[in-house]
Amino acid sequence: MDPNTSEATGPQLERARAQGEAYAQALKYMAEEVAHDGGTKQAGDYLVGYAIEDAEGMYSFHDGALSWVNPGEENVHVEIAVCDAADGRFVPAVGVTATLVTPGGEELGPYAQELVWHPMLYHYARNWSVPEDGEYTLRVHIDPPTFMRHDEVNGRRFTEPVDVEFTRVKIQRGAEPVTPPQP
Repeated sequence: MDPNTSEATGPQLERARAQGEAYAQALKYMAEEVAHDGGTKQAGDYLVGYAIEDAEGMYSFHDGALSWVNPGEENVHVEIAVCDAADGRFVPAVGVTATLVTPGGEELGPYAQELVWHPMLYHYARNWSVPEDGEYTLRVHIDPPTFMRHDEVNGRRFTEPVDVEFTRVKIQRGAEPVTPPQP
């Protein structure tokens, strides 16, 4: 990141890197301590992370109200974090799709990974139904964001789609239904 533009100064970029470091610590915690499996790789302008957990319940917004949806047939939760490789901050508004390749070579997906608000870590995720436990291949495709950008120099990033592949992704099927408290 160039600190000598009309929109970016050294102190501003230091603050951006501090935000990125905080996000990186949360991502590392999720991928290494909370999830069954996880990791990161750089792909173009992005640092892409993944975490594999049991399928889980989530709120979704329908007809002006939140409704809780527990996993039905789904038995794994795939989380994808998309970060700015330059400063580590979360990148919103990208299109993320994922494909899982089973240990036997069957391709599942690609499926859109939706933006998920989490108390600790924004990420893109969905619950999946997979046929077996084992080591999978995870392929992630990221379409560039269409958001507006400040900065005549630094704003010219995130313009190309990227693909990243994680191999030997350990998946153990499970589900974690939860009953939320009544309001």
